[in-house]
Amino acid sequence: MATITDKEMLLEQLQQSIARMPSLSATMQKVLEICNAPETSPNDLNRVISLDPVLTGKVLKLINSAYYSLRSPVTNLTRAVIMLGINTVKNLALSTAVLKSLGGKGSFNGLSANNFWLHSLGVGVAAKFLAAEQGVLLAEREEYFVAGLLHDLGKIPLNREFSTEYSDALLIAKQEKRPLHEVEEEIFGINHCIVGEMIITKWQLGKNLLNALRHHHQPMETPNEGESFVSIISMANFLINTMGIGSAGNPMQNQDILPALIRIHDAKMDHPTLFNLQNTVQEEVEKAKIFLQIGR
Repeated sequence: MATITDKEMLLEQLQQSIARMPSLSATMQKVLEICNAPETSPNDLNRVISLDPVLTGKVLKLINSAYYSLRSPVTNLTRAVIMLGINTVKNLALSTAVLKSLGGKGSFNGLSANNFWLHSLGVGVAAKFLAAEQGVLLAEREEYFVAGLLHDLGKIPLNREFSTEYSDALLIAKQEKRPLHEVEEEIFGINHCIVGEMIITKWQLGKNLLNALRHHHQPMETPNEGESFVSIISMANFLINTMGIGSAGNPMQNQDILPALIRIHDAKMDHPTLFNLQNTVQEEVEKAKIFLQIGR
């Protein structure tokens, strides 16, 4: 097994790689600020988006896509924002920003880009449904979608900067049927969860997303106030891996994690509830692929 002996040099190279990543655009930062404000209106969002022709085009493309199947086309941005909803527009903007920063083919030497993003999208969709099952308010469910979409983001810089060693890690995890994050730690001295945390810190996307990327393989290690949020992302990841939707290079399931996750939610999320969602999630993932198509 190839290992990187100078772990300090590796960490420095990763930090430099993340530092070189473009910051979220001024438009994206303003969109997040507006969407997180309690008194936000569609007009507030419209004023920001209208200054960005690319994002304007993507919003109009989404509302007129087969995902919404409208009888007549929508050409007015304000109407599109109202119909989509503030949080959906935020998701589209953030998806676009992430795909622009990290979605290039050069970032996916050992991983399949299409399978990676399909898996990520699936976890986002499943997390949103699981949040609904837990009684999370409609307006708050979108953050679960974003956390699911981004949960494996840390794999991309590792794969891009150390493609040979990362291909080794993927192969070892598959052959030895071990969790990928454990093999990453052996080879690199760091795993994709920690790298993901570094990215979220750079982009200043908030504590929930930071916890989700850092702890989605060990939700029980999350600080108490974030445990419930992260455990739903972990459940969604478990479900999507079980269903075989896409692949992020880690087919090995931790079978011990599900009972622990259910205990976190006081058994409200039992096995039948979890697996009865499969058909619904599968259908929604097929429809939600438009987010990836438009975001690129």
